[in-house]
Formats: sequence, structure tokens, C-alpha cells
Amino acid sequence: MDIPQKFQNNDGTLNTDSLLKSYSELEKKIGTMVSVPTDSTDDTTRDKFRRAIGVPTDMAEYPAHPLYDDDSIRAKFLDAGLNASQVEKIYDIANDFLHPALSEIFKSQYENESIAELKTFFGGEDKMRDALSAIDMFGEKFLPRDTYESLCASPAGIRSIYAMMQSMEPSVQIGGGTSDAITEKNLRDMMRDPKYWRDNDEEYIRKIENGFKKLYS
Repeated sequence: MDIPQKFQNNDGTLNTDSLLKSYSELEKKIGTMVSVPTDSTDDTTRDKFRRAIGVPTDMAEYPAHPLYDDDSIRAKFLDAGLNASQVEKIYDIANDFLHPALSEIFKSQYENESIAELKTFFGGEDKMRDALSAIDMFGEKFLPRDTYESLCASPAGIRSIYAMMQSMEPSVQIGGGTSDAITEKNLRDMMRDPKYWRDNDEEYIRKIENGFKKLYS
């Protein structure tokens, strides 16, 4: 049998020292090699493989994320044998697909809370709708469009417009003169009065209704 040159002495005989050294290095290398586990792999070998690919020993070692901060999710990551890099990639994919939907959910939740807040402030749904209609007319008449839209983006802004309306409460009256003294502008100004849209003052509402009848009859 031919002896590989690296295991030969100068005279061509076997160099046992080189052979033993090479064998020792081979053993060390084999000891550091990791086998891919199968269904029949024992737990020790399986754990060795998981450590080699970076699977943490505890689910708390996974990166945190504000939207998916849940122990049950991290436990599933650990059970699946995922490493930190793989979990980060899952977060990125989830953000790409779920972020628009989550934004809509949060927006819807905010809108529902805002409507509930305004209902309480104005004293019920009907009064709220009447008030918002009057606020809309008031905003179109007295406020720049961008300012009005900015204020209407929150309940606090809507309440501030309402406060402005109260401070500018009109005192337009329908006199006892002829129908020529009545204009649509007068009547719409009267509709902005809280007595019309908030207090449901029957006598005041009747004046406005009669004014429209006289104007268009």
C-alpha cells in the first residue's frame, strides 16, 4: 500500500507521529460537526444543532416588537426552532402585510371613541348631528378651509369651534314687517343659533320655519 507523502519519513517509511497528529485533528473536527436532526434524533443532538444555528435557550432572548409582544408568540418561535434573525424577518413580513390593516383598525377605533365623546358632550346622537351640521355651516362661513379641517380632526377641535359659535351667537330676528325684510341668509344665520340646533327652542324654530314659508310661498 502506498503511503501518502505527508505521512512518510525522508526514507519513505511511515511517519507514525504525523499519522497520529492528523487522526487527532480529524477527531476534533468531527466532534465539532453538527448533524441535521431527523425524527429519530435524540434530544442532546437536537439541542446541539439548535445552538449551532442560533436558536436561543429561552424565548425571552428573542427581539421585542411593540405589536407582537406576546409570550405565546415567542413560545411558538422557540418551539419551531427559529433564531433571532429569522424572527426579525417574520416581524418585517408581518409589518408589510398587516400594517395597513392595523392602521385602519386603529383609525376606526379612534373614530368610534371620538363619536362617543361628542355624543356625551352634546347630549345624545340627535343633538350631536344637529350640532355638527350647524358647526359645518359655521366653519364654511367664518373659518379658512384648512383651519376648519384641522380642527374637525379631533373632538377637542370640534368643541373649540362650538365655543366660537357660542361666543358669536347671532341675534338676528325676523321682524314684524313684510316678507321683503326676510332673506335666506337671515334664516340660515338664525339656524346657527344654539337655540335652534342645541336647545330645540320650539318658538325659535317656528320663526325660522315661518320665515322659509314666507320666503318661498
